[in-house]
Amino acid sequence: MLQKSYIPKSNEIKRNWWLIDANGKILGRLASKIALLLMGKRKPIWTPHLDTGDFVVVINAEKIKLTGKKWDKKIYYWHSMYPGGLKARTARQIWEKHPEKLIMLAVKRMLPKNKLGRKMLKRLKVYKGPEHPHQAQKPQQIEIEKIL
Repeated sequence: MLQKSYIPKSNEIKRNWWLIDANGKILGRLASKIALLLMGKRKPIWTPHLDTGDFVVVINAEKIKLTGKKWDKKIYYWHSMYPGGLKARTARQIWEKHPEKLIMLAVKRMLPKNKLGRKMLKRLKVYKGPEHPHQAQKPQQIEIEKIL
C-alpha cells in the first residue's frame, strides 16, 4: 500500500524566533546549527523545496572564537568584477571592523546556493553586542548545545 506524501501549505508553516548567545562559541559549529534552524531541518514538515525555517537572532558576535591559527590564516576572497579586482581579508581583519559579518558569511556558505538560500538568510539577524531590537517577537533563549 502506498503512503501519500505530505506537503505543508504556506499557512501551516509556523516560524519560531530563536535567540542565540555567541559568547565563547566556535564559529563553524555555531554556524552549522544556525543553518539547520534557518532551513527548518529540525521540523517534521521539512521539505527540500520549501522554506520551513525559523528566525534566528544572534547576539555577542564580537565574542566568537576561532580554533587554532584561523584568525590569521583563514582568508576570505571576493572579486570586484574588474580586471585585477581580487580582494582578500583575513578573519581578524573582518572581525575588527564588522564582527557580525563573520557569522553571516559562515552561515551563508552553509545554506543552499539558490533563491531559497537567499530567502533563508534574510531571517538571520546578527548583532555585535548583547542588545537587539527584536523584543516584541519574544525569541526563545536557547543554549546552542541543546538544539541537537
